[in-house]
Amino acid sequence: MQETRQNRISRLLQKELSLIFQSQTRMMHGVMVSVTRVKISPDLSICTAYLSIFPSEKGEEIIKAVTKNQATIRYDLGQKVRNQLRIIPELRFFIDDSLDYINHIDELLKK
Repeated sequence: MQETRQNRISRLLQKELSLIFQSQTRMMHGVMVSVTRVKISPDLSICTAYLSIFPSEKGEEIIKAVTKNQATIRYDLGQKVRNQLRIIPELRFFIDDSLDYINHIDELLKK
């Protein structure tokens, strides 16, 4: 039962975070940020979000900006999900580099 609730909440948070990043990155032309995966702790207090950033060269810069503005993102998230969740989880962001890994494997296979 708990796992089902975690999955529902992680899907909700992924959807809302992606909408927040979509509205924020509209102002930055040529940069796209998408939320690829969200994991939530069993006590629903910590949310770990994996971000895929295009172009990947700007990944570190974007992650630094996101972690710097973490409180603002959490507040915006709280405004969107305040009717579904009592406590807004603490947010942690990481780069999802699986696409870069796939491209590297493809290049190795072509050789």
